[in-house]
Amino acid sequence: MKIARVSATPLNLPVTVPMPSGQTKTTSLSVCLVTIETDTGLVGTGMTAITEEEVIGSIVNDIAAHHLIGLDPMRHEQIWDRLYWLLTPRGQSGYASHAIAAIDLALWDIKGQALGEPCWRLLGGARAEVPVYATFGFNFFDRDELAAAARDWVGRGFTRLKMTVGHHALQRRDEPRPMDAVIAEDVQRIRAVREAVGPEVQIYIDANCSLDYFHALSLAQKVERYDISFFEEPVSQNDIPNLVKLRAKTSIPLAAGQNEGLASRFRDLLVAQAVDVVQPNACISGGFTQCGRIAGMAAAFNTRFANGGAWPHHNMHLHAGLANGSLVEYHSVAVQCCELVFDDLPKPERGVLRLPETPGLGFKPNPERLAELAKRPGSRGAGKA
Repeated sequence: MKIARVSATPLNLPVTVPMPSGQTKTTSLSVCLVTIETDTGLVGTGMTAITEEEVIGSIVNDIAAHHLIGLDPMRHEQIWDRLYWLLTPRGQSGYASHAIAAIDLALWDIKGQALGEPCWRLLGGARAEVPVYATFGFNFFDRDELAAAARDWVGRGFTRLKMTVGHHALQRRDEPRPMDAVIAEDVQRIRAVREAVGPEVQIYIDANCSLDYFHALSLAQKVERYDISFFEEPVSQNDIPNLVKLRAKTSIPLAAGQNEGLASRFRDLLVAQAVDVVQPNACISGGFTQCGRIAGMAAAFNTRFANGGAWPHHNMHLHAGLANGSLVEYHSVAVQCCELVFDDLPKPERGVLRLPETPGLGFKPNPERLAELAKRPGSRGAGKA
């Protein structure tokens, strides 16, 4: 079996988020699908996101595709290494990691179909279901809306909830919006959610790398009383020395890694003991192939390995497959995007996603909807919500 065709479809997907007030909020997210066809008729699909979809489409269509034609799609290690030296020859990850991830996922989809097994079984088959946490709490909710949304998600059977904090504070620091005021409001928002859901529900917070060390520490110390299960991406650039300092001064576990492209970055996080949870994302951190390597490092360091960065229907295979797999992020906006594109997506019940037995990833793009979505203009850098 040989690779016969490789193509990428950049998408800027519209999303409408329902508000507890009954109103809606519109946004968009960028996604790039990669389709690999074989000379035997098998077709695999991978994806990446939280990036410039137009750039990934060009990398795949104009560069990577020409180096993949004629290769054996079952040899994922050979292809991953070839793509690394093609796109990342001097260790710069950036867009290359996203492109490699999408290609790698498509190859695993083909491998599963060829062998008649779902990807999670090929990855190790550790468990047939994974626990999920719902990312629900966005910065456009006010305090009352946030509390109402939290109660709603608990009512749907979720006992693990994540909300954003920081709200692009460093990016927006030149606005008349003092960072200490952002932190003060975050404290009140977290308090409102904790009071709304009670002590039994786990709460996670995510700053999306939008705070400096000083303000991340200030927030962590002020909200320790609310029993936060982890603080994700608390500081800009996942700066390792700052993460080490922060971890030494807070009892809240720290998590990071969803947008890292190189396995060596996770090695550095682990060696420095900078985080309590490493979070490679299969759609961003080099696909299943590299995320498996990162999971192995996490196991060697006895450090928790979980999913950050959304896209649960791909990451569930990784965390069901590997023995040290754990939480999968059920990001409500990202899930809406996936539902626009794919058919046959599983839905969580009582906070758990059950893995499909269908060979490969277990779901495929809807060709009619995909054709219509592909007609939409690109995001031009605005598709990261």
